[in-house]
Amino acid sequence: MTSNAAKFLKLINSPVKFRLFLLSKLPSAFFCGVRVRYADEEKCVVTVPYKWLSQNPFRSTYFACLSMAAEMSTGVLAMAHIYKRNPSVSMLVLKVEGGFIKKAVGRTTFTCEEGLLIKQSIEDAISSKEGKMISSRSYGRNEAGEVVAEFSISWSFKVKSNIS
Repeated sequence: MTSNAAKFLKLINSPVKFRLFLLSKLPSAFFCGVRVRYADEEKCVVTVPYKWLSQNPFRSTYFACLSMAAEMSTGVLAMAHIYKRNPSVSMLVLKVEGGFIKKAVGRTTFTCEEGLLIKQSIEDAISSKEGKMISSRSYGRNEAGEVVAEFSISWSFKVKSNIS
């Protein structure tokens, strides 16, 4: 693991520092209760609770809150691999696809285990100097371990131009 990725993951795995980041940059995720529970170079685990701020009128977790948690489980992995990178690499969500299998009525845990594939896509973007896209899968499970939702988040990575 690169030292920059390790530094980023140390920040992400610090509950206080990560909550401050969420509050300043992603307040809706903060108030809905989205939290990173674990992150390393290969895997990220993110949870979202079923509570008043994350519910829909049908007594389940609102799909947008589930989407935030799924995106974060893939995005944290991408951010770890571009953190303080030279050359700088931009990342952008191109597409989000979600499927809902069961009603999410408790804490939902999203897991993405495609960190090395994301890293390779970033490396390919750097070496080719062309934009690269990857679709990363994240699965949301309830407290019983049953899949309640699955998402595919398509990310684009591109080396930033140094135009002044």
